[in-house]
Amino acid sequence: MFQKMLIGGKLVGKDSAKTSIKIINPANEKVFARVPKGTVKDIDKAVKAAKKAFPAWADTPLAKRQAIVSKIADVLAANAEMLARMMTKEQGKPLAESMGEMGWTEGYLRHYATLEAKGRMVQDDDALQIEMRRVPLGVVAGICPWNFPVLVPFWKIGPALITGNTIVIKPSPTTPVTLMKIFELCNDFVPAGVINIVPDENDLGKALTSHPDVAKVSFTGSTETGKKIMASSAGTVKRLTLELGGNDPAIVLPDVDVKKTAEQIFGGAFMNAGQVCMAVKRVYAHKNIYDELCNELAKLAEAVVVDDGLRQGATMGPIQNKAQYKKVKALIKSSKKDGKVLSGGVVKGRKGYFVKPVIVRDVKDGNDIVDKEQFGPILPVVKFSSTKDVTRQVNKSAYGLGASVWSKDAAKATRIAGKIESGTVWVNHCVHIGPHIPMAGFKSSGLGVEQSTEGFEEYTQIQVLSVAK
Repeated sequence: MFQKMLIGGKLVGKDSAKTSIKIINPANEKVFARVPKGTVKDIDKAVKAAKKAFPAWADTPLAKRQAIVSKIADVLAANAEMLARMMTKEQGKPLAESMGEMGWTEGYLRHYATLEAKGRMVQDDDALQIEMRRVPLGVVAGICPWNFPVLVPFWKIGPALITGNTIVIKPSPTTPVTLMKIFELCNDFVPAGVINIVPDENDLGKALTSHPDVAKVSFTGSTETGKKIMASSAGTVKRLTLELGGNDPAIVLPDVDVKKTAEQIFGGAFMNAGQVCMAVKRVYAHKNIYDELCNELAKLAEAVVVDDGLRQGATMGPIQNKAQYKKVKALIKSSKKDGKVLSGGVVKGRKGYFVKPVIVRDVKDGNDIVDKEQFGPILPVVKFSSTKDVTRQVNKSAYGLGASVWSKDAAKATRIAGKIESGTVWVNHCVHIGPHIPMAGFKSSGLGVEQSTEGFEEYTQIQVLSVAK
């Protein structure tokens, strides 16, 4: 199949060897689709179209903007299975997870369609009427990752459109197809230029983020790329929202129900084959329950069915792309040197980027598997004896996106949670998010806020109207 890009309300792009990108199914390493290879000229055209559409869209009554976002949600609901199958082919996750992503995206959009960027009256007396308003910024650039190729873009599209902005989306080069299909399905009712999408081979980021007519960049991805975006955006002082990497710790105290806690942590670590920014990525287990927890996690890992996400019974799909697969393999190799691998490893003898869930014990801070964000199905388990020391250990990381603390004593766990340098800390659960919950990162894990009222308002500019009476 060949899926065209959307610029200024027109589906454009030619299918040829020189002008298209091959999209690989990670379950069999075969080409499943092709999309146009965007150029700098395409970026310019998309930004120009978004800029042209902005005044009329900003003046569109809020109720109509909300209705259009709701209609996008309707399209997702009506085409969920078709789109989910498409997503599994390009992303790799099991069909049930793809269906879940479609449902989550629909739910987020319906939530956004109830919101309004509200101002407030600052002063109203005999001398002055001073009103603080929230007005749209203009053209927003949304740069999106491959782990959630539909949900994350609509985290950006929903707030941008409701607040009166227009948007240019640059999807991941390895997972653009499903999103492009959704835009095609919505093109008959979304005004021309309000939403645009230009795929690339990771070579057009700077052209978009440095573009003088882009007012804001919303990026989800690696910390290193986030730093490059900050640099390229500086020349025009763009607004930035950067949701970056994480190395999310789980601290497990000795009083837990080990079996139940292992199940919850395992689920939080290995959803989407571990390719989740806020997934549990390192476990710190108290010495009294260390062996038992390691063994329970290993049992759960052995029970996972790793296969093509479209095959019935598959509970984990492949790593999404070859480059990430190589990184994961390198970490598995270093883990065997630094610790003891209890389960899993690279699946051999078949096509596809498959890795059985890996549980590694007897590792420590300073090992690559503990210090680096693996973004794959590997989970290191570190032993600790002092609660005070373990808090210092987890805070040494340059990241601070998510964390969790596990104990039957919720009050004690909450006190520990308050000392962890992380944007979100869960107590006795993990990886719980929602459109009403702020998502922000400490340190190298990000800048600004996604989701919630605070994240919604980042798509607006404060304007003060001060009227002398």
